[in-house]
Amino acid sequence: MSSTTTSTAAAPATTRSATTRVAAVAQGFGRDLEENFAAIGRLLQEARASGTHLLALPEACLGGYLSGLGAAEDRGTARSRRERPGPPALRLDGPELRRVQRMAGDVVVVLGFCEDGGADRYNTAVALTGDGLLGVHRKVHQPLGENLSYAAGDRFEAFDTPVGRLGMQICYDKAFPEAARALALDGARIVVSVSAWPASRTAAAADLAEDRWTKRFDLYDRARALENQVVWVAANQAGTFGALRYVGSAKVVGPGGDVLAATGTGAGVAVADVDVEGELAAARRSMFNLRDRRPDTYTTVVAANAHAPRREPSLA
Repeated sequence: MSSTTTSTAAAPATTRSATTRVAAVAQGFGRDLEENFAAIGRLLQEARASGTHLLALPEACLGGYLSGLGAAEDRGTARSRRERPGPPALRLDGPELRRVQRMAGDVVVVLGFCEDGGADRYNTAVALTGDGLLGVHRKVHQPLGENLSYAAGDRFEAFDTPVGRLGMQICYDKAFPEAARALALDGARIVVSVSAWPASRTAAAADLAEDRWTKRFDLYDRARALENQVVWVAANQAGTFGALRYVGSAKVVGPGGDVLAATGTGAGVAVADVDVEGELAAARRSMFNLRDRRPDTYTTVVAANAHAPRREPSLA
């Protein structure tokens, strides 16, 4: 595995026990579940050997993502999402997640897949250990026809884990500041954002690092960490699948917006040792964004008609 970066942040050797070792994966995952399990098993073996506490895998790492956003293969002619071709639909209580739980042991693992929700399908992320599921997130924001294949989730909630209070997002969710803010207000100390984030389909750059969607991916990660003063862990698919070319760029970002470890655009694992409570306390000591909010002035942000464009102010 290439493009691996390791960083140690805010944790001198004398206080190493206070650190959490966090790893974010950039790697390609397709339709073959056995290949997916083998890759996850290797990553978990490496994680345990290196003392990793939290391993973030990409969106759709069990069964792969759609072959293209709005692509004919995924749209098909079916009238319901359950009938459309695409990733295999897996149940939360099914044998596939139990298999990952057995491999996880005491490592907290976050991963994505297509969820069989009974009446519908969801683009879902879970956090789990060998003891079972810790949290579930269904992707809320849907780009470019993704709603043809998945129903949307309806909430952002943090939950307690062995590595601290955690929140999850999936891909396009990161483009909406309210989503990360909701998790921070719910007490998330770490936010894990798992993605199948592709490069631009128009005016694509030959150098993936210079692609405009790579730059947006990186900017969102840093901005969300900084504005909420949380540790941000971003995993992403890498390589190509169907019509999509993924930007990789897995990373760990500190609460000051500094990138602590990153893979670049290739496959790899970004690993950082983070004193989460120490980093958050330092970032929030004097300027604490969550404390200094003025929600009384933001009412239109969450109003039902807030999406309607406003008239431009007159210069007359």
